[in-house]
Amino acid sequence: MSPLFMLVLTTSCASIISDSQYPVTLSSNPAEATVTIHNKSGQAIYKGKTPTTLTLPASDGFFSGERYTVKLEKDGYSPQVLTIDSELDGWYVANILFGGVLGLLIIDPATGAMWKLPESKVANLSEETASVIIRGQSRELRIVFADDLNRDAMLSDMKP
Repeated sequence: MSPLFMLVLTTSCASIISDSQYPVTLSSNPAEATVTIHNKSGQAIYKGKTPTTLTLPASDGFFSGERYTVKLEKDGYSPQVLTIDSELDGWYVANILFGGVLGLLIIDPATGAMWKLPESKVANLSEETASVIIRGQSRELRIVFADDLNRDAMLSDMKP
């Protein structure tokens, strides 16, 4: 076989052009929220404060992208949960165009280079609200801040 044919046969676009780990910046409004990250297996892999930049693997194994659960907490604010999902890297699909059969079926899936992660995630934390509920025999009085009113939720709560 010619060296050129071997090069075409063994090319893996995503492994050459892309990476298998990506820096992901996590930030919050307001800053200094405690952030805890769990991988798809439920294992805690990071705990710290925002803003932060972490290098995370995009793959969870052969042909399996990673998914991270990010929980943000700050005193006086409601906790928020975000996800960071891996996406198929466009360079992986380029294996079809450039003839990289081994890259398509073995190299990129094994190295994790077939996946990519977003560059950043931002959490806008909401201030916790106070509410008072007084229950009577057949009625309920609920006191909340006007800014916290959600018309649809309030109407559904009022149904008997």
